[in-house]
Amino acid sequence: MMTRRSAFETLAVGALAVSAQSAAPLKGRLKQSVCRWCYSKMSLDDLCQAAARIGLKGIDLVDYKEWPTVQKYGLVPSMTPGAGTIADALNRTENHDRLEREFRENIENAAKSGVPNVITFSGNRRGMADENAKDNCVTGLNRVKKIAEDKGVTICLELLNSKVDHHDYQCDHTAWGVEVIKRVDSPRVKLLYDIYHMQIMEGDIVRTIRANIQHIAHFHTGGVPGRHELDDTQELNWRTVAKAIADLNFQGFFAHEFVPTRDPMQSLEQAYRTCSV
Repeated sequence: MMTRRSAFETLAVGALAVSAQSAAPLKGRLKQSVCRWCYSKMSLDDLCQAAARIGLKGIDLVDYKEWPTVQKYGLVPSMTPGAGTIADALNRTENHDRLEREFRENIENAAKSGVPNVITFSGNRRGMADENAKDNCVTGLNRVKKIAEDKGVTICLELLNSKVDHHDYQCDHTAWGVEVIKRVDSPRVKLLYDIYHMQIMEGDIVRTIRANIQHIAHFHTGGVPGRHELDDTQELNWRTVAKAIADLNFQGFFAHEFVPTRDPMQSLEQAYRTCSV
């Protein structure tokens, strides 16, 4: 006959088993990663150790000095610096010589270390017409696309909002970015589609992704409003978004770029589980 104590112990063991099972990495179809800057209060070692435990596959936005730490935990530096800054980049031809030098160095380093993507930007408008800026971005990317093709590294032009976070940024709508990518016409020059930024600027996220997936190499997440957790305080159904991307057989990285308001690792694990589809 089971005693009250043995019954309690059995229940406790069962609860521990359920807890352990819930903590096990899930077999989702997306390669999820996380952006380093969102966890700047943690050491990179601690972040990588937690990311590997959760089931993430990479760390975004780390420079070459940090790659060995990331790789030590079996993770990929999934997005690293390419050339330019958010405010000062491809839309001005006077930047192109400098940007080409930066691309050459960073793509070479990335290729040697098995790093798949480097990031770049349009730059701010500062009164420049959109059509002129497109021409300049295409010219700049055409100068370096062969380098990326030869090395097997993808240049990712990031879409950002100009309404809340990056006032005056030029590549602030999907259609604008897609036209640049189409004109460059390289398998190694694509978009970094930041869902947070494009939800602010456009909405219509799932349809837009489906229509343009061939031009997208990488995703960033972040809840609207506030760029916080991917939960029921946000406008989007993140599981639906993740499933739509996975259903397109997307093979790139799906990187979490939100600023946690609660326990950081619990929030990161919750995002991972929500998007494990």
